[in-house]
Amino acid sequence: MKIAILGTRGIPNYYGGFEQFAEFFSVYLVEKGHEVYCYNSHNHKFEEKNFKGVHIIHQHDPEYKYGTFGQFIYDYNCILDSRKRDFDIILQLGYTSNSVWFFLLPKKPIIITNMDGIEWKRSKYSRPVQQFLRFAERLAAISSDYLVSDSLGIQTFLKKRYRKDSTYIAYGAHPFNNPNQAILDQYQVEKENFNMIMARFEPENNFEMVLDGVIKSKDETPILVIGNHNTKYGEVLKKRYKGYSNIRFMGAIYNLEHLNNLRYYSKLYFHGHSVGGTNPSLLEAMASKALVLAHNNDFNRGILKENSYYFSNSEEVKNLLLTIKKSDNLQFIQNNFEAIVNDFNWEKINGAYLHLFEQCMAGFKNRK
Repeated sequence: MKIAILGTRGIPNYYGGFEQFAEFFSVYLVEKGHEVYCYNSHNHKFEEKNFKGVHIIHQHDPEYKYGTFGQFIYDYNCILDSRKRDFDIILQLGYTSNSVWFFLLPKKPIIITNMDGIEWKRSKYSRPVQQFLRFAERLAAISSDYLVSDSLGIQTFLKKRYRKDSTYIAYGAHPFNNPNQAILDQYQVEKENFNMIMARFEPENNFEMVLDGVIKSKDETPILVIGNHNTKYGEVLKKRYKGYSNIRFMGAIYNLEHLNNLRYYSKLYFHGHSVGGTNPSLLEAMASKALVLAHNNDFNRGILKENSYYFSNSEEVKNLLLTIKKSDNLQFIQNNFEAIVNDFNWEKINGAYLHLFEQCMAGFKNRK
């Protein structure tokens, strides 16, 4: 098959979950003998035209100049280019800025869209933007040939709202089995004597709920706040908590070995995400044998099931900090690790996507 991947900033990953998946999946497809193309931003750090056998197509991306509006131009450029390539399948990762150009997509390829989370529920967006995202979501749902949901909650939502079936395929993670305690010295923390929260700095990731709980608990254990805090919301949080020496804003950390070790040696790992599907950082925490304490919502419960403690407000965070010990919950940790090995491993996830592609090709042979 000749396959294109659209909707990311490009591979190898220097940004987020979709880019990580695109990197792993595209290389996997090449290894299986398929011809694969991935669209990259023109200002991506990787400037070559081939990555481990994957053809890289750089397209002009003015996001650096125009902000979010630039994403629409980038997707427009990618879709126009795809019309010249005679692809069999186009995999779109997300719909936020590419769905408005659906009428420009080439007619021959099968269009498969991973619908990501319920983007219009994100509180960072103004009401007009939320309304647009609902419109874009609808366009993607009705214009794609096949849909993929990365969580059972998203699958149920799409069926209820648009009466459209979707294939449930989660993300994956690599089991972490090589701890190196010496890495902790670089972050001035000690084994199981620090807590963590890691996410993009957005209100729906509930930093304030967790950090207010830390303050209420009067627990002096350091908590590492990991993510790019050089944002408007990040500045608000740094100002709000600047008087608390145990709340440490670490910035973004992209070194996966370091992140895995921090998660592995943490005392408690808070996962505050409340919107979206299967979050990659949650799977990576499970794969790193962290004790996960998660925001109480269907998305997180769908992954962690009974193998976590859940919180809905800062008072509950406070109580968890004062009562939960990692040493008392080794079975939770092991159960989550085994879920990665058995259910959320990359080989299985990649295989599920390839199987879907093969089914789609077989089903579309006589569509006209």
